[in-house]
Amino acid sequence: MRVRRGMAGAAGVGVFMLLAVGCGGASMSGKATPKAPDAVHPAKPLPMQTTPQKATWTDSEDTSYPLRIAPTRLARGSDSDLKGVRLDDDLKGKVPYYFTFSYTNTGKGTVNRPSPARNISVNGADGQAAQQVSLFSGNPLATSSGMPRECREPGKTTLAPGDSATECEIFMMPKGAQPATVSYKDDGSDTLLWKVDGPKGGASGGVLPEGKPADGGTGDSSSRPVTLRITPKSVRTGSSADLSRFDLNADQKKLVPYYVTMQYRNTGKYDLLPSLNDKVLLRSAGGQEAKKLLLIDIGGPGVPQCPDAVPDKMVKPGATVTVCSIHMMAKGDPPVALVFQGEGHPSVTWRAAPGGGK
Repeated sequence: MRVRRGMAGAAGVGVFMLLAVGCGGASMSGKATPKAPDAVHPAKPLPMQTTPQKATWTDSEDTSYPLRIAPTRLARGSDSDLKGVRLDDDLKGKVPYYFTFSYTNTGKGTVNRPSPARNISVNGADGQAAQQVSLFSGNPLATSSGMPRECREPGKTTLAPGDSATECEIFMMPKGAQPATVSYKDDGSDTLLWKVDGPKGGASGGVLPEGKPADGGTGDSSSRPVTLRITPKSVRTGSSADLSRFDLNADQKKLVPYYVTMQYRNTGKYDLLPSLNDKVLLRSAGGQEAKKLLLIDIGGPGVPQCPDAVPDKMVKPGATVTVCSIHMMAKGDPPVALVFQGEGHPSVTWRAAPGGGK
């Protein structure tokens, strides 16, 4: 068997292969055991923006082609859609979503083996990108699944000027999570976003309101566990001019700096270094993640708009420190979530918006 599409991913999301095993599963002898087909549950479309947008697609030779991309439908599938598929462990229990879109070659040359789907991402309200998966060709789901037919068919191998193609991709999301955006990101263009309207009053997906204090954990210099009381203070939009005296590379100069200020109170028993924002990351609407930007500034004034730590000394039990870090994100792809990834304690996620917080 062959993989339907190349192995690639948008927004750092891997494309996982699903191994088809037959509708009845396998017996101890390795032969498929016949089974009556389950009832088919049609996928449920979600309201979303479908405005066509100009984009580029860059091939493996770093040649960019102009496209126009238009979402058609995002639909929530059912667990039973993939009963005939052996899932990787990290996909089990997740819900399939089917995203259908069209793309048109708006350039003057023919595009060979176009695969804009690898740049597509379906993202939750917490900025977490769903896992994109690909089926082997010839899978047995063609007649006993609520999966849209276009998700079972290969894309075009060439696209002449003015021609269009329609494709469908499968994305797996945790139960309880809700898609908030669909995004497209290629090296040759800014991030494109389409909003998805989830159910009114739906679950927050474990995302705390901006600025709400929460408990977290980390380790001291000897890896001993230390508990924290964490309060996000603000997420502010910076300017590239703020970083002009630093030697940023060409890609970094295209990004927008965001200043994340957090307050930590040491509720544990051991001293901590003040560099606690090393464990903070920012997630964007398009599913991108940005860790703290490391700047070499030995003995320098730093970035006045974002001081590293106040006070800049060991954080003793009961003491509080306020820390700011710089996170770089693509233009047109604003932050939506702020995450503290501690040690010995579950990660904590808050909603984030430039200028929000306390």
